[in-house]
Formats: sequence, C-alpha cells, structure tokens
Amino acid sequence: MKEYLKDLMENDKEFQEIINPLITNETVLQMKNFRQHYETTCFDHCYTAAYYCYLICKKYNLDYKSGARAAMLHDLFLYDWRKREPNRKGLHAFTHGKTACENASKLFDLNEKEKDMIIKHMWPVTVEFPKSLEGFILTFVDKYCAMSETFEVLKSRLFMKKAFRYAYLALSLFIIKP
Repeated sequence: MKEYLKDLMENDKEFQEIINPLITNETVLQMKNFRQHYETTCFDHCYTAAYYCYLICKKYNLDYKSGARAAMLHDLFLYDWRKREPNRKGLHAFTHGKTACENASKLFDLNEKEKDMIIKHMWPVTVEFPKSLEGFILTFVDKYCAMSETFEVLKSRLFMKKAFRYAYLALSLFIIKP
C-alpha cells in the first residue's frame, strides 16, 4: 500500500470510525496472512478498496457506510485461492463472494445492501447485477485496486531487468528525437 494513501486513510476520522470495528476483529486480521495480488495482502487490498468506496459513495451522497463496510469484507474468504483444495467447489472467482458474505455474516450484523455488495462484487463474472449503485462502485473499485496492485509489481519487475531498462531508454530517445 502506498504510504500517502495509508496516511490519508489513517487520518480520516470518519472513515476510521466506520471501519475500526471491522479491522480490529481477529478473524478480519487473518486476511493479512493471505496474498491477494502479488505482494498485496487480502487485508490491504480490502482496506484500500474500502477507502475508495467510502470516498466515492460519500461524494455522490450514497450510503458510504455500507460501501466502506462491504468493501472491507468483500474478500473475507480466508484461504489461499491459488491452491486447489478438494473440499472447495467451483472456481474462486465465481464462489468467493458468497464465501466472504457467509464469513462476514457470522461476525457482523450486515444489512441487505452490504450482503448483496459482497456477493456480487465480481460482476460480470457473477451474472447477476449488484442491486445498488454502491454495489457497482465496489465492483469497479475492486477491479481498479486489483489492476493497480498488479501493475505496480509488474512495473517494478520489468525495470529491475537491465535489458528492459536499456530498451526503455532507447525507446525514449527514439520517441524524443526531433
């Protein structure tokens, strides 16, 4: 997670009041033990998504509390999705929203909007549309966060290799050349 974003989240008192009961829960903290996208933990991915959902929903006078809560819990599946396990039915992309909702419902009193948001955050993979604007916001924020997390790692790996650095430099000189 980028430091400037972490500072913004931690210093936003209203966001912290909404999210604190979730992020201090022992089961939710277990999300730190599972990687989501490359080096990003499931916890950090959800925490970032929660903040973006909070900001966007608040800006458009939507239910920002439900948006933040559902986003924080949308990947509460607590397993390594890269490993195939015989007792897990179906592909992770299709099933983890329901698993996350079941896990979150055992821990917290979720409203219907939050449940729907968590279950359907993988739309269009999950065929049913989210029932709320907040649900669509979570869907797109989740994709944005996943792409950002993936891009940061790929970019750093690409520029670590000398051949790519020199090719990038040569390409830059070629483009800049009058």
